[in-house]
Amino acid sequence: MKKLIFIYGIIGGLIAGCWGTFGAHIMPKDTSISTLIWLGYTSMIVGFAFIFVALKNYRDNFGDGYISFAKSLQIGLLITLVASTLYVTIWLVGEHLMYPHFIEKYSAQLKLQMQAGGKSATEISNKMDELARYNNPLYKIFKTYGEIVPAGVVISLIAALILGLKRKPTASA
Repeated sequence: MKKLIFIYGIIGGLIAGCWGTFGAHIMPKDTSISTLIWLGYTSMIVGFAFIFVALKNYRDNFGDGYISFAKSLQIGLLITLVASTLYVTIWLVGEHLMYPHFIEKYSAQLKLQMQAGGKSATEISNKMDELARYNNPLYKIFKTYGEIVPAGVVISLIAALILGLKRKPTASA
């Protein structure tokens, strides 16, 4: 089971992490940061789709065609942990090496969007203060986990509901 969790967690983490970190290089230079963020979340969903593959693999190869909801959820959440950790690592290294001024550029673009949207000076100031916290490495790590983990939890629940609620076949007498 550990091998299955690591393999599918690494696949999911690489898909989400590499697209989220390196995808900006293949997009046109004038692509907005909000579009890149949307595409990043899409890559997380694609990466976490491998939870379904892992659960089906486990069910078919180790569960004699059956996997419980609890076991499905456990495997899905462990894959989420592995994939999320890889995603955070890739993002932190990639940001440091390739986007050292990401938060400043994002803050400037967001500030312009908020001003154009008629947000108050207080709202804008509060948001800029929140974004300034990204200079703290621990805050950045927890915030980055906060981007990806919820998607993995939701997909783990959906996968566990779909694959883990079938009744265990009973032996015919």
